[in-house]
Amino acid sequence: MTSIYLSYIRKINGFVLNKNHVVKSNQVIEASYQLSAIEQRIVLAAISRIPKNQPITDDELYPVSVSELQLLGVHEKTAYRDLKEGINRLYERSINLSIEDKSIKMRWVQEIQFLDSQSIIGIRFSKPILPFISNLSREFTKYALSDIAGINSAYAIRIYELLVQYRQIGKREISVDSLRTMLELGKKYPLFADFKKRVIDTAVDQINEYSPLKVTYEQKKTGRKVTHILFSFKEKTKSISHQGTNTAKDFYKLTDAQINMFGNQLSRLPELSYLAVGNESYEALASKIKEMLRDPTQQKQFIPHLKNLGFKP
Repeated sequence: MTSIYLSYIRKINGFVLNKNHVVKSNQVIEASYQLSAIEQRIVLAAISRIPKNQPITDDELYPVSVSELQLLGVHEKTAYRDLKEGINRLYERSINLSIEDKSIKMRWVQEIQFLDSQSIIGIRFSKPILPFISNLSREFTKYALSDIAGINSAYAIRIYELLVQYRQIGKREISVDSLRTMLELGKKYPLFADFKKRVIDTAVDQINEYSPLKVTYEQKKTGRKVTHILFSFKEKTKSISHQGTNTAKDFYKLTDAQINMFGNQLSRLPELSYLAVGNESYEALASKIKEMLRDPTQQKQFIPHLKNLGFKP
């Protein structure tokens, strides 16, 4: 095994989802590009590995593993297939940026490497895009990678990023034409009713269910035509609801996405290895823990570990 892949594995083993952040320039947030949900997860996981406040070159390979995609909501049975298919498509993708009076088209990725035995891939970003995803000296947007865990709509991830740019304000108005351009919809959903149902409503529903934000929106018209969307949003007071009954006063009802995310994380903790039977795999142990998280009696033993992983009752 080469030293670079040994380095990959060391980096992967130190990965904690809620502590990793994505940092992008606002020009990238507002750029015109089209990536599937799995491609966006791969890009975001790789970006979260870029060291902040350190010199960076395009010589560096950034690792993304199957286990990371599982933490981001990809089903464990299809994660490796999705990783390989996603990275192969990503290799052909480009992004269109508007910088001052210029429009620039560049590739996301210039090289990919596979380590099949460890279910890990390495991404080398293209040189032109590096200034926009690391070492930012101008305007940028930062959010936790765990914010988009569970979101499976590519449009929802993009719209979430557009909203967190204005997190301190709590409102953002975007023209329909601009939003269609950013999402590279082309001729898809030419009727506003379809655009609203397939893009906006789907995105808002998923952001409300899985992210730290609660979002509403209103349509604004010019004449009889809807031309702008005004999004209003605020931080949720609690991401996980507390069930305070006499029979289960310490039970926290987690969403399916939260159970999937925390179950995968808990299965990797050495202090919980005693729950594994024989040579039970991480995947099998994770499935067992996920069921235990749904049980009011068995969930209690995990509460201290959940809090260490970022769970806030």
